[in-house]
Amino acid sequence: MAKRLLTIQDISCVGQCSLTVALPLVSACGVECAVLPSAVLSNHTGGFSAWTFRDLTGDMAGIEAEWLRQKIGFDAFYTGYVCQSQIEPILSIMDHCANPGALRFVDPAMADNGRLYAGFDAGFPREMARLCVGADYILPNLTEAALLLGRKPVLEGYDQPFIENLCADLHGLGARNVVLTGVSFDEGLLGSAVSDGSTVRYDFNPRERRVSHGTGDVFASVFAGAVMRGKTALDAAALAADIVCSSIRATDDDHWYGVSFECAMPELAVRLQDA
Repeated sequence: MAKRLLTIQDISCVGQCSLTVALPLVSACGVECAVLPSAVLSNHTGGFSAWTFRDLTGDMAGIEAEWLRQKIGFDAFYTGYVCQSQIEPILSIMDHCANPGALRFVDPAMADNGRLYAGFDAGFPREMARLCVGADYILPNLTEAALLLGRKPVLEGYDQPFIENLCADLHGLGARNVVLTGVSFDEGLLGSAVSDGSTVRYDFNPRERRVSHGTGDVFASVFAGAVMRGKTALDAAALAADIVCSSIRATDDDHWYGVSFECAMPELAVRLQDA
């Protein structure tokens, strides 16, 4: 019987990110994917000139109550882009609707390239850090990692001890495993640092020539699905990075708002078929 994962993040109706990425990719991993939308946007906030936004915080308590009434539980939770007002309702759902041994994956999707996404204030990282307490896996990029720790982001000129100290400090927030993305010690390579609290291991791929929206969501979705299928954190991170790279390579140059992850789904299914 397939395990059931609940992903909690927004629906950007256009833009290939968040739930429109998580639902198909987690499903392609052979994991039942339930969804709880945190908000509905006409399109994502990266590169578009404007967008509509509807906060769905008010629906969360009623949904939780109905799940509890029907004894609906989940084997894992995977959070992405959420609103500041939703941290408490999300923690409640993860506490009350968890099957025994349920895993918690937290992608603190709030910032990149040294700054917060539009719509988040300076206090939001402190709230997001609350989701990291007791999380089995957190998947911040370098900007998000720094903000979670109340620091100024360092995006270049760092060394391996810096990254490993950063991972150690992220464990200090209460996370069991840290997958730090966007790590590079060589201009031609880009990858992740995977820490279990005692050992930091690395996975790198050749750096792709383009920077695309939604790649973090592709990475986190594949990672969560692969772990649910029994992959180790390092193997799941390596698979997720490969799928991101395949998605980028399949994307036309004029397709600026996301990546064509659909083209990489057959590869994902094949590579997990024996898991």
